[in-house]
Amino acid sequence: MVVRQPRYSKEEFARRGDEIYETQVRPQVEAGNHGKIVAIDLETGDFEVDSSEITACDRLEARHPNAQIWIVRIGSRYVRRFGERGKRTA
Repeated sequence: MVVRQPRYSKEEFARRGDEIYETQVRPQVEAGNHGKIVAIDLETGDFEVDSSEITACDRLEARHPNAQIWIVRIGSRYVRRFGERGKRTA
């Protein structure tokens, strides 16, 4: 297995990923894909959309083996959520 090394600092990685998503990808994917995952190659701007993170990343890596991948959940600020989703009543 090849271990890919990041080419950007964490801050630059996030900045580039957010910028590409907001300016290039979001207008193309937002309608009808709420809650799905978009995997974006930071260097080419190419992307894949799927309900599965792994599937989206695998398809993107098949086209770009050295992709630097940024992942976004469409319509959300978070890819994953931890903890309770709301208060429960007894």
